[in-house]
Amino acid sequence: MEKEIFIEYWKVSKSFRDIKAVNELSFTIFKGDIYGFLGPNGSGKSTSIRMLLSLISPDSGTIRLFGKDLSFHRYQTLSRIGALIEKPDFYKYLSARKNLEILARISKVKNISRKVDEVLDLVGLLPRADSKVKTFSQGMKQRLGIAQTLLHDPDLIILDEPANGLDPQGHKEIRMLINTLTTEKKITLLMSSHLLNEIEESCNRMIIINKGSKVVEGEVKSLLNTEEMNVEFSLDDVTKAMSAISQTQWSNYFYYTEGSSLFFKMNQKEIPELATFFIQNGLKIFSIKPLRTLEEYFIKLTTDDRAG
Repeated sequence: MEKEIFIEYWKVSKSFRDIKAVNELSFTIFKGDIYGFLGPNGSGKSTSIRMLLSLISPDSGTIRLFGKDLSFHRYQTLSRIGALIEKPDFYKYLSARKNLEILARISKVKNISRKVDEVLDLVGLLPRADSKVKTFSQGMKQRLGIAQTLLHDPDLIILDEPANGLDPQGHKEIRMLINTLTTEKKITLLMSSHLLNEIEESCNRMIIINKGSKVVEGEVKSLLNTEEMNVEFSLDDVTKAMSAISQTQWSNYFYYTEGSSLFFKMNQKEIPELATFFIQNGLKIFSIKPLRTLEEYFIKLTTDDRAG
């Protein structure tokens, strides 16, 4: 059974005078995805999201939402989307409840009181519903912003830098909330972020864009496992370890030593084999630390000349 396509970008381009902000960009988001949207500053992420929300129009190409062309079905498609772009903005001297009630009336939400309590409870702010927003931490404001996107029961939520400016506890709260939205509420999510570890921990699929063009798109785990990773082996005897690998194929993977650690470039599936080799040669392994991260992958792709 084919997956239902929620968002389809097809060769979308946008220029601002002589600057090509987005260049024939194509990507697909399926129902149920937690989709990461990555790119360095100036890569075209914000422009792409604004075109998706019909805040600006593309010069060429097609954007389809829920199978319908956005150009001809703007209201019908956008009514199924909730979005939090940049930081949330509320009336600071009103309570969280009052702010959401105002927004619910604008969106013509039915049973406003019940719905406001429901979304506040979902984001963990019901106990502070009657507190003024000016007393909220940045993390609480961010969660209130997400509550705002939920008022009209959207099928898809777009979050632009949801963990921006948050402390570690705030990051954790947003990550847990995203998990709740996608697993319990079955909401599809598009998340733009420069915090690469957030994408790695939260998303199942992602796209990396650079200079307005797609560099790569696919499953997060698959993309991170396709190439060599750096692996750090912490051992009890580095000299003995170096001697053991000197006449083997493992010497071709070795590239660096520091303190009690040896560093190798290798495929993930080869890690257990090397660990077994060390044990069979009488070495104790204190730790094995794969260093292949989304950040390394991102930097490699966006600094490669082929990415331009």
